[in-house]
Amino acid sequence: MNEVLSQDEIDQLLQAISSGESDAGDDFKPVSDTRRIKIYDFRRPDKFSKEQIRTVSNMHETFARLTTTSLSAQLRTLVHVHVASVDQLTYEEFIRSIPTPTTLAVINMDPLKGNAVLEIAPEITFIMIDRLFGGKGEPGTKVNRDLTDIEQSVMEGIIVRILANMREAWTQVIDLRPRLQQIETNPQFAQIVPPSEMVILVTLEIKVNDESGMMNICIPYITIEPIVSKLSSQFWFSSVRRSSTTQYLGTIKEKLSDVDMELIAEIGSLNVPIRDVLGLHIGDVIRLVNTKITDPLTLAVGSKKKFYCQPGVVGKKMAVQVISKINEKDDDEFEELSTAEGEESV
Repeated sequence: MNEVLSQDEIDQLLQAISSGESDAGDDFKPVSDTRRIKIYDFRRPDKFSKEQIRTVSNMHETFARLTTTSLSAQLRTLVHVHVASVDQLTYEEFIRSIPTPTTLAVINMDPLKGNAVLEIAPEITFIMIDRLFGGKGEPGTKVNRDLTDIEQSVMEGIIVRILANMREAWTQVIDLRPRLQQIETNPQFAQIVPPSEMVILVTLEIKVNDESGMMNICIPYITIEPIVSKLSSQFWFSSVRRSSTTQYLGTIKEKLSDVDMELIAEIGSLNVPIRDVLGLHIGDVIRLVNTKITDPLTLAVGSKKKFYCQPGVVGKKMAVQVISKINEKDDDEFEELSTAEGEESV
């Protein structure tokens, strides 16, 4: 049975009640509606789905962990950062919710078009400044003021480090290169989008020692619209698996390139009794029976033979020149030959 009355049925019911033909107390029984009703404002339609907001929250959980580590090292004290909430609202609502003055950093979101805003509450700003100036990290009695030029320069260094963490946290979605454009203290001078434009607001709680405050990241919808389709759990987890093997490949190669390895140029080999070795003197000649003078030398990296080379001189120093690489088949033959020689020696 349909529980929703049409407009004609409603008019007939009201007319019957007013004329006395129907007793509203007996015949009309309102149906209890157990459905949850959500208010929808057509003036500010939702731009982000719940899944997209959840993905943004996951990304900034990573950002919070990175920022916890970097700020703890920079301030030389215990810092804890965690995501308090992720919401969507209008830019005007965000501007009205933050104090004046405050620390507002306008961020260029290259390669995305448009800007974002990073806001750090005054109490946290002055705690950081006090720590970097050699203090104990106490906010002091006067925090409701603008930053001096020196304090603003100090905050620029902190914000640049925070933006580096943001870039790493967004790696799974886009190669973001956020850059600090300017720092404002009055929200009225940070109008990056129209007041009615929808934004996503990531609110993080920062705790420095026993003092805590908020840090907000405000990103307009028009800025991240080109990558909204990537803000899904499926894309997020597939990107994590895909990049797990390549994310640190460049770093690993860079670190391995600085590792010192022993290189051994081997002319040849033969079995010699120990008494003959003990009897060797300078100028003695050892004849290699199975090696010709035209044969290339083998160059071993560590314990593995990797290259063919030829001897020579560079200046007054002996050297070898690599002429080719030993392929896997040749390498196996060398290992078999070495094993066979070892068995004969035993």
